[in-house]
Amino acid sequence: MGRQHTYRATVRWTGNTGSGTTGYRDYGRSHDIFGEGKPTLRGSADPAFLGDPECWNPEEFLLASLSQCHMLTYLSVCARDGVTVTAYEDVAAGVMEETAGHSGRFTEVVLNPVVTVADETMLERARSAHHDAHQTCFIANSVNFPVRHQPAVRVG
Repeated sequence: MGRQHTYRATVRWTGNTGSGTTGYRDYGRSHDIFGEGKPTLRGSADPAFLGDPECWNPEEFLLASLSQCHMLTYLSVCARDGVTVTAYEDVAAGVMEETAGHSGRFTEVVLNPVVTVADETMLERARSAHHDAHQTCFIANSVNFPVRHQPAVRVG
């Protein structure tokens, strides 16, 4: 067994409008997410579930986690393999389907990273590094739905 890492985050509901959860429409979905020494993030439910559209929702956090993990792993692979990345941006998209009984699940996430490398000789390895990053991304290895990649790599 390898090393273990423990993470902590505090989620505090701030949506009690005075009567608690007396009815489905009687409470707010707002909450704060914070950790020691970190800025507080404002969260809510997806607007489809009566949430505040100005706040981050759990589905967006899951999508962002997959995108972040792929990027950080990809940058590490490139650094080890001599590929100089000078810019990286990903507009990730995910699909969640609701099922009967007030449930649902993500069915796929597609990452769309646009990567800029320093030199044309790095293009081939920069493209193939996405596969290696996907294979070792902690978050992608933790979900039970496909995480696909549609990368673009260019020289800057």
